[in-house]
Amino acid sequence: MSEIQAETQALSLSEAFDLSTRILTANGFSADHAAAIARTICAGQRDECHSHGLYRLLVCVHTARAGKVSCDAAPVIVDAAPGLVRADAQGAYSLLAFETGRPLLVEKARQTGIAALAINHCYHFSALWPEVESIVAEGLVALALTPSHSWVAPYGGTKGVFGTNPLAFAWPRPGQDPFVFDFATSAAARGEIELHRRAGKPIPLGWAVDADGEPTTDAQRAMDGAMLTFGGHKGSALSAMIELMAGPLIGDLLSLESMAFDAGAKSTPYHGELIIAIDPNIFMGGNVAHHQARAEALFDAIVGQGARLPSQRRYAARRRTAERGEVTIPKALYQDLLALV
Repeated sequence: MSEIQAETQALSLSEAFDLSTRILTANGFSADHAAAIARTICAGQRDECHSHGLYRLLVCVHTARAGKVSCDAAPVIVDAAPGLVRADAQGAYSLLAFETGRPLLVEKARQTGIAALAINHCYHFSALWPEVESIVAEGLVALALTPSHSWVAPYGGTKGVFGTNPLAFAWPRPGQDPFVFDFATSAAARGEIELHRRAGKPIPLGWAVDADGEPTTDAQRAMDGAMLTFGGHKGSALSAMIELMAGPLIGDLLSLESMAFDAGAKSTPYHGELIIAIDPNIFMGGNVAHHQARAEALFDAIVGQGARLPSQRRYAARRRTAERGEVTIPKALYQDLLALV
């Protein structure tokens, strides 16, 4: 056995899903919530997005044991307007609310050209690309955004105001993987810093400052201080936009308010999520083939000079996992997960 094999644990995708649901149900989650959470977590692990893979089970269980998240609340779906669906998660994780409200969102987008799904009163820990990928699979353009806890300092500041505030977008490409990007407006995802801390590895300069506002490469000091936005003032402005659109606009919490609601429990952020679906068949005025060809010319101009489209590495990882038939995680993480059952 190689040194790498000795330090890692291999799991088939079905084993990873079964372990996830077993952990979640053992900690009080209903079968429906456990399955929805496990689907997203296993998709992250499958695509080698380790910071949003099986590691996130630790976060889910901690939040449940802290008494913060409802483990069994059924989402309430409301047809709020011709172009708006509301999904009240009722204090549960967002994933089942999304899965439940998604069919009506797709239907409305095809009727009106554009529609939004506002998920309220939810805990959110996951990447956003699973949401936009499930919408783009219907031939629709998708946009998703959400705040989190106020871990991130605004440009020029040293104290947390914003969340990591991810933004995801998906564009359908018939016969090919869709064009998808999903990134935090912070310099790195919170989970990436946590994985560095667990591994005892330094983080790059520019990711965070310590509690005194000084740049740091120490992951624990970063967790105790404040994260930074990407691109300076540009990331800061985008983060503020996401706070407003996925906060007050849909009647839900800002990252500052989510952090205050947490009251030191260090649980999953509690707030809302905004998802927008657009039907290109309506927007393109019936001339879909022509305009899709123009979009493909853009992609060709990018990759034709050796540049990479977002998600290409993730799609390649997905294919590798399919060929291997398994995922791998650190042995230490596997032992931590087994302890949750």
